[in-house]
Amino acid sequence: MRLALHWQILIAMVVGAVGGLLLNRTVSTSERTLTGEALPANARALDVETLEFRDSTDRIEVQINFLKGGHKVYVVDGTRSESDSLVTLKELKEKQPREYAWFQQYGRSPARWVGDASQKLGGLFLRLLQMVAIPLIITSLITGVLGLGQAQRLGRMFGRTLLYYVSTSLLAIITGLSLVYIISPGVNSKVAKVDEVMPEARVQLGKVLFEQLETLIPTNPIQAAASGSFLSIISFSLAFAIFALVVGGKTLDTVRDLFSSLFKIMMEMTMAIIKLAPLGVLFLMLYATATQGPQVFVSLGWYMLTVLLALLVHACIVLPLILKFVARRNPWEYAKAMSPALLTAFSSASSNGTLPLTMANVEQRAGVNNRVSSFVLPLGATINMDGTALYEAVAVLFIAQLYHGENLPLAQMIIVAITALLASVGAAGIPHAGLVMMVIILQAVGLPVEMQGIILAVDRVLDMCRTSVNVWSDSCGCAVVARFETADSS
Repeated sequence: MRLALHWQILIAMVVGAVGGLLLNRTVSTSERTLTGEALPANARALDVETLEFRDSTDRIEVQINFLKGGHKVYVVDGTRSESDSLVTLKELKEKQPREYAWFQQYGRSPARWVGDASQKLGGLFLRLLQMVAIPLIITSLITGVLGLGQAQRLGRMFGRTLLYYVSTSLLAIITGLSLVYIISPGVNSKVAKVDEVMPEARVQLGKVLFEQLETLIPTNPIQAAASGSFLSIISFSLAFAIFALVVGGKTLDTVRDLFSSLFKIMMEMTMAIIKLAPLGVLFLMLYATATQGPQVFVSLGWYMLTVLLALLVHACIVLPLILKFVARRNPWEYAKAMSPALLTAFSSASSNGTLPLTMANVEQRAGVNNRVSSFVLPLGATINMDGTALYEAVAVLFIAQLYHGENLPLAQMIIVAITALLASVGAAGIPHAGLVMMVIILQAVGLPVEMQGIILAVDRVLDMCRTSVNVWSDSCGCAVVARFETADSS
């Protein structure tokens, strides 16, 4: 008997995590020196005498010794030791592509080799999901709106969806602020302050929100679809469907039949890709644990515990209570129905990438009408960021505790809450949304932006957790809106 999909994904996640940790503990450190004929041809041409590589979980070095004397050292994922050192592997790739190529070919540890290969294989699964995401959003959103039959019902659904999203995001922020205030992970912490300034532009909240308003009006809808601008895609699809309703008649019937057929094709394609989810999750988890390991999380343990506890309270208490008493659904059964999407969101850390799977689970496993899911989920993946808003609020208060040695006063905590709520609405349309959003909040309460660097080491694992909460909140929103839409129809 074949295991259910959610069990397959869970087993794959555990196997990938355990395998990655074993690799990280056993073969994640390597040292290699190349000299003479073993050197790459382009290195010998530069009069390089030796190339020395050191690779471990928390430190990467490429040391070049020249025949004429002198050397230069590039330190990656570790502490700067030279004035010309680099501090990230990405920076090494951008600024010194030749040295980066040497490290990739000769210097990587076995764990990094396996991790990088797993990332490429897991990336293929994410590309498949991304391939169907935009066509699925367009066809499902237009089909869902046309299925409503009248603009009045669309207005009610939009109002309920927006009310749910604002309410749950605010509850998530309050939960995060309360726990970080009680636990106070940054007070008396031994985490050292960073010296370097993060290369993040200073961004004003009003400017960010206005940019999102501009994004709602794409100058070229086809280009918006090609570039993956979800907010532009959603706004144009909604406008197209609404005006199709306005035109009515034979034109409406033709458009409805066309997009209904396209939607069925996209759902069939999506379900075929979903069968590969266990393999994708296995490779993604193997990459994350093999290349990072557990050591990086030790110094920030209390901070991580606070974020994870706040996310747990919101996901396992607040949202289930809303499901039970507002949507009138069994939280445990609903969570089981959504488990493939939640586990995939955790391993991929991408709510947009998981959207096709979320839509399939909501409709086929949780029994929510396509009319509701096709409207609520794409909108939620773009503007509903419960987990992200909670995380940013906790991170800013943690940084404030490190900086001041105590909690922020109540007035500034309220500013953090309001700013996090407003910024989270537009966060999904911004590159590196989490970091830009945090800049906005830090500026709002007068904290140094460069202190972001303290928490970046653990951002990946927390990103996985908050993405799962984002997807869970969107899924619960479907159940809430569906309950009231059903009541209106009866």
